Amino acid sequence: MSIDVNIADIREGYEREGLTVHEVDSNPIVQFEQWMQEAVDAGISQPNALTLATASKAGRPSARIVLLKAVTQTGFVFYTNYNGRKGQELAENPYAAMVFLWPSLSRQVRVEGVVTKVSDATSDAYYQSRPRGSKLGAWASPQSEVVENRKDLEEALAQYSAEYADKPVPRPAHWGGYCLQPDAIEFWQGRPSRLHDRILFRATSDGQWVIERLAP
Repeated sequence: MSIDVNIADIREGYEREGLTVHEVDSNPIVQFEQWMQEAVDAGISQPNALTLATASKAGRPSARIVLLKAVTQTGFVFYTNYNGRKGQELAENPYAAMVFLWPSLSRQVRVEGVVTKVSDATSDAYYQSRPRGSKLGAWASPQSEVVENRKDLEEALAQYSAEYADKPVPRPAHWGGYCLQPDAIEFWQGRPSRLHDRILFRATSDGQWVIERLAP
C-alpha cells in the first residue's frame, strides 16, 4: 500500500530568534528549566515528553517515549518498570541519551550521561502521588514481556484492584525511578537556511561546564 504524501517534500522553515553562547545561562540545568517553562507557557502538549535511548551490552540501541518527572542539579528523573527492556538495558549498560522536542518553538534539547536508580524513598514518594489506576497498572503489567491478549492484562488489573480494594496500593519492588546524570547537554534552536544554533554544555573532569557552539 502506498501513501499519497511525498515525504521528501515535507518541510518547515525556521524563523525564530537565535541563541548564542553569551545568552545561555552558565548552568545548563537552569537553562533547561527556562526552556521547559517557555514550552509550558506556549501550551505545548506534554512538554515533559522525551525520547529515551538506551543500549544493550552488545551495543544494540532502542528508544521510546517517557515522561520527565523531575529535574534537579543532579539530573533528569523518570520512572518505569525495572524489569522492562529499558530497565534491563540500563542494568547492562548504564549510559543513555534523552531528546526533548518542542516543534512549535523550533527547539530540541539533547542530554547524555550515566543513569542510576533514585532512592527507594524518592520512588515511594512519587509512586504515592500517582492516580490509583496507574499504581494498579504497575502491578498488573509485566512490562516488555509477551502476553497472550489484552484480556490477560485486564484480568490482572481486576485481581490487583480486588486485592487492594480497601487499602493503599504499595509500590512494587520492580518499579521505581532513574536519574540521568548529564555529562553533555545540547540546546538546539532552529534558524533560517538550516544554520541552526547548537550550544553544547560539556562536563569536565572537575565538575565544571564548558560551553561550545557546534556547527549545524
